Amino acid sequence: MSGGLEWPALIRAGLVGLRLEPDVFWSLTPAELQLMLGPPSHAAPLLSDGLDALMAAWPDDIKGDPE
Repeated sequence: MSGGLEWPALIRAGLVGLRLEPDVFWSLTPAELQLMLGPPSHAAPLLSDGLDALMAAWPDDIKGDPE
């Protein structure tokens, strides 16, 4: 969806995430709903350099591994 509201995601966020009653959800303006949901997450994608750094900092512990 380019430029439009993502209604399925907004409905799910309002009814499931915020546990709003349907009549309360539909009475909200988009600005009020956004305020209730909090600021949008604009996290950058995790690229291979970032993943490599995380893996080095937090290696998986393998059972039976002597290290």
